[in-house]
Amino acid sequence: MHTLNPDKLYHSKWTATRPEHKEKHFMVTRLVRDEEDNVVDVILEAVLTRREFTLPWQALKDDDVWKMGWQ
Repeated sequence: MHTLNPDKLYHSKWTATRPEHKEKHFMVTRLVRDEEDNVVDVILEAVLTRREFTLPWQALKDDDVWKMGWQ
């Protein structure tokens, strides 16, 4: 499991371990914050298709689903 600082996830790069729709590489394009300025979600953008989706930032800690960096 990755140890992550949610405030430093902006523009980080991720690789899906089980790509779907040929989308393997992703970049965090936005951080979604709550009223207390805590990061709650990240917006990931697929590099190949530019499709975006929202994911709780803690989901990036799962080594079975995400690898840090582009691999």
